[in-house]
Parts: sequence; C-alpha cells; structure tokens
Amino acid sequence: MRLRNAVVVDGVRTAFAKGGRGKLEAARMDDLGAHLIRALFERNPKVKPNMVTDLGIGGNLGRGVGHLAGLPAELVDFSSERACATSQETAMRISMAIMLDQYDCGISIGVERMGRQMGSGMPRMQTTRRDGMNPKSGERTKEQRDMAPDHFDYFSVPIPDYILDSPMASMVQTAQNVCEMYDLTREELDAFSMRSQHKLAKAYDAGIYKDEVLPVEVEDPVFDDEGNWVPDEVGPMVILDRDEGVRPNTTMEGLAALNPVRGIVSYKPGPLLITAGNSCPTNVGITVQLLMSEEKALELGVEFLARVIGWGNGGVKQQIMGMGPVVSTPPALKHAGLEMDQIDRIEFNEAFACQVVTSMKELNMPEEKLNVNGGSIGIGHPISATGNRLWMTVCKELKRSNKRYGLATQCCGDGEGMTVIFENPDAPK
Repeated sequence: MRLRNAVVVDGVRTAFAKGGRGKLEAARMDDLGAHLIRALFERNPKVKPNMVTDLGIGGNLGRGVGHLAGLPAELVDFSSERACATSQETAMRISMAIMLDQYDCGISIGVERMGRQMGSGMPRMQTTRRDGMNPKSGERTKEQRDMAPDHFDYFSVPIPDYILDSPMASMVQTAQNVCEMYDLTREELDAFSMRSQHKLAKAYDAGIYKDEVLPVEVEDPVFDDEGNWVPDEVGPMVILDRDEGVRPNTTMEGLAALNPVRGIVSYKPGPLLITAGNSCPTNVGITVQLLMSEEKALELGVEFLARVIGWGNGGVKQQIMGMGPVVSTPPALKHAGLEMDQIDRIEFNEAFACQVVTSMKELNMPEEKLNVNGGSIGIGHPISATGNRLWMTVCKELKRSNKRYGLATQCCGDGEGMTVIFENPDAPK
C-alpha cells in the first residue's frame, strides 16, 4: 500500500441564513446541495462527475443529492457525525481514503437546518438547578470527575470544582463556565466580537467572499406575526449572496446593551457574560468541497488550494466543551511536524467569543493571524456545515495571501475538538 497527498481543490457554499427565520427557510436543501455540486464542476472543468468515487455527507441529506447533481449511479456515499465538526469529519474521512490510495476524488457536503433556537423541538435542558437531572444520568465515576493525567500539558489553569460539580449543561452554560474558569470580562468578549464583525464586513466589501459564497435564487419565505414560516404562502424569488449575520455597524455600546442569554447561571457566583452578540447565531446553510489526490490533480492539470498535512482530535470535560481545540491542536501540529509560530493563517470557529479568546492564550495564537476575514459570530454556524466552511475559508485565504501553512479548528458540542493543518505548496516557506 502506498501513501499519497490529499488536496483541497475547491469549495463553495451558500450564504448562511438565520435559523428558522431567514431566506433559506423555504428552500429544499437537496436542491441547493445539487446546485453547489454542479457549480464545483463548472468551476473545475477538468474534473468530470465520473471521476468522483465517494460522496461524504455531513448531516441528514441522503444519497439523492448526488443523483440530482448528475453524479453517476455507481457513486458510493456515506454519512458522518461529529457534532459541530461533522463536515470536518466527512472531509477528513475522504482525505484519508485518498491518502491510502483507495480512490482519487471525493466530495464532502455539510448541510444544516437549525431552528430559531439551538435544540428547538427538544426538551429544554435545565441549567439552573444542580438537582435538575435524573440521578442516574447525573452520576459520574471517580475517573469521570478526575482530571485527565495530561490535563496540565494543555491547560494553564485547573477546572474549578464548582464547575466540575455542576450538571451536564447547555452550550451557553458551558461558555459561561469558561468565562468563570479564566476570569474573563464582558468587555473582552464584546471587543473580540466587534472586531470579528468589522473584519467580516471589510472582507465582504473587498469581495473576498465572492469565490466562496455562491449566489442562489431562493423563495423569500413568508412569516406570520409570531415569526413562524407560512408554507402555504409563496413569496417572491430573491438572490441570497451574503451571510445574514453580518453586522458592519456593530459597536461596543450596542453589544453592552444586550442582556445575557436566558437559562444560564453563575456557579462562582459572578456576572452573566454570554449574550447573542458575543455568540454565534443559529443558521441554515450548505457547504461543498472537492477533494482529490495531488497525483491526480497534477495529471489532469487541476489547480488546487492546499494539501492536508496533519490533523488531531481531543476531548475535554463537557462542562467546558468550548476548550476542545486546546487539546486537539497540539497533536495536529505534531502530526504535521510544525510549531504554532509556523502557522500563517488560522480559521477558528467562533461558537462563543470566550472559547476563542481563552484558546488563543493557551495555544499562543496571535490574533492577527486568526479569522483575518471575520468569523462565525457574523458568518454563522450551521452545525454540520461549518467544518467544510473552515477548510475552504482557510485554504482560499492561504492562496489569496500567498501564505504557506493554515490551521482550521473548532470545538464540538459534546466536549471535543478537531484541528486540521494545511499547506499551500506554492507559497514561500
């Protein structure tokens, strides 16, 4: 068996719409996915549909999207799941198959339709009572409570006992826990969020996202007075070509006026710091990537963005789930044979400002290299689609800026992290 390089050829996505109340509410996700796949082939005419062996789907979309896109009937497909890193997992699984010489070409899809609140349609998780859980599900063994032996290889501060003793929590509660673990202030979170929004707006104005966001014509959905979609009423057709969470006029004063998210508590106790302004929104969107062996790309004369050269996964206590990248990034760097100071561009999913701010400190990530064109606080985070978005964004930025090494990382809702390292071979070392 021989080993080969896997490369990211190209990637496109829809703009990310607001979950439950945005421009994609009336759209069929399989139709949009097929439209994106066809666009990839139009942009890369040397790659033919019959060259694609595997279609990896992050999310619940199904094999039919490949048939709608005109891919051959012999195509095989799979679905994957790794919480927020679902489409990263899909892309990585295809990359591994290419590296192991199983096939030459695959497509990774990430699809997500979120409601107006995360976990809509599910029972609301109790975050305000320590005794609010079923006793059996709340029990933890000594091994589950204790710190992992290598905890201090990654973290500079311990997890406080009052957080370890707290129940399994909603995502926003875990963000509040991280704030208290690191003694963050509301001003730190809001300042980071404002910078993210301003970078994103500037990048849109400069046309940087034109190569990533594919304009799609969709029905403008009709909503009733309570904000619910009315499927029996057909709205006009409109073009969606911009993420709906972009807020170029974000100010510290405006962010400071926002109330904390309902349902979180302070176990310290201390101020409640998590707001809609320093968190990512809920979203709807689709992302698609074309992956190939470098050998095949060179044979066909296909230009590609970057090689996949390293990856890592890691787990943390669920109560601080946002810190997953702190344990997944060191093994990814080791796998790639690099140090953090060699990384030129970082795409870090901004689930919450707090987990990015603290992870930057723990991993010695300079902010001037991180999310240089804005991040998920404005772009959005349609869970199963975000991983692909991180890959294509950082790889396109490496090519655009002629930089060598890139890193994509994100936390996962169940207390994991996933990090992947890329190399632009055309850039100077």
